[in-house]
Amino acid sequence: MTSEEFEVVVVGAGQAGVAMSEHLTNAGISHVVLERDRIAERWRTERWDSLVANGPAWHDRFPSMEFANYDPDAFVGKDDVANYFVAYAEKFNSPIRTGVDVKSVTKNASQQGFRIETTAGTLAAKYVVAATGPFQKPAIPPVVPSGTNIHQLHSSDYHNPEQLPAGNVLVVGAGSSGVQIADDIQSSGRQVYLSVGEHDRPPRRYRGRDNVWWLGVLGKWDATTPTAGAEHVTIAVSGKDGGKTVDFRNLAANGIKLLGLTQSFNDGVMGFAPDLEKNITRGDTNYLSVLKEADAFIARNGIDLPEEPQAHVLGPMPESVVNPILELDLAEAGITTILWATGYSVDYSWLQVGAALNEAGKPQHQRGVSSEPGIYFLGQPWLSRRGSAFIWGVWHDAKYIAEQIQIQRSYLTYAGTARVVN
Repeated sequence: MTSEEFEVVVVGAGQAGVAMSEHLTNAGISHVVLERDRIAERWRTERWDSLVANGPAWHDRFPSMEFANYDPDAFVGKDDVANYFVAYAEKFNSPIRTGVDVKSVTKNASQQGFRIETTAGTLAAKYVVAATGPFQKPAIPPVVPSGTNIHQLHSSDYHNPEQLPAGNVLVVGAGSSGVQIADDIQSSGRQVYLSVGEHDRPPRRYRGRDNVWWLGVLGKWDATTPTAGAEHVTIAVSGKDGGKTVDFRNLAANGIKLLGLTQSFNDGVMGFAPDLEKNITRGDTNYLSVLKEADAFIARNGIDLPEEPQAHVLGPMPESVVNPILELDLAEAGITTILWATGYSVDYSWLQVGAALNEAGKPQHQRGVSSEPGIYFLGQPWLSRRGSAFIWGVWHDAKYIAEQIQIQRSYLTYAGTARVVN
């Protein structure tokens, strides 16, 4: 027997859950948000200490509330991002229940809606929004056996260099997390090796405007699908130290040893693909293409922004890139830790509802509206467009999903006269 009934149960109280709650509140729809930890917990405990948001404060926020005590062009620290969502939820008295873990969601057999089993009891709802986001299950490729005498951890468990055992570090993955963590550890005095795969490398700022502004005016935030072959390409961008363009030449000049894609491990020796120069060149091509598009936009629209010809000039490839290391004996290199900055996979094992997931356990949906009526997804990359997994983007996706729930409610409350036409 269920203890409570709601029209909507939202699972997760990160940026997606808070945004969803705001729109449901504004629509007068009864709901509850269930969160296993605290609001925006991953920002607090599953990120490294020096992390800042990858977009400036004027952009990476919800529309109706700015970040307090931050310059609009500054990059907000991770704890202040978490505090922002707490304050935002308090602003409209969001019905968030923390410390409640959802164990399962199942479909009612003989009536509309769903049964939600939690650590705090059983609930019923007509609609369920899965707002657990993209960072659910740390993904570590099965390259190095777990029993090997070397410390391994995922980027979600890294906080600062002091937590690592003495010795050098191999960071695998050169997206936003990998390049920032590698620089963080190298700055502490350790030798860092960084394994670089395919990536995009946008400019942090160009001609007086941040990358997020260029993505906006060039229409890239609204792209509905990634370009062919770019579905799993990482983005090397950072807001650290006020925001600087990531350039692997600079990382090499600062002492980080660059390697190609991690391929193998055999008897203490790591093997790397001979693709380091190709991967960095691909990133350079992406970077230069953005500059070219930006210049064309400025010329076409007659905008007065300072020219920046030096941004187009790239330095020579480091010798370590031209003649890369293909094998690395970890013991000889003094490497005692492998840090995997290799992303995440989703875990919807609790969502035990018919057509909501495909055979791979990933959401089946159209703009967040599931193939299973009554189930909705929010916070996933490319849910509706490129901006969907970002703070501002998830707010707009949540608005759309709230509107879809309202449409379904209007059908169910229709009180017209039934007619049978012979």
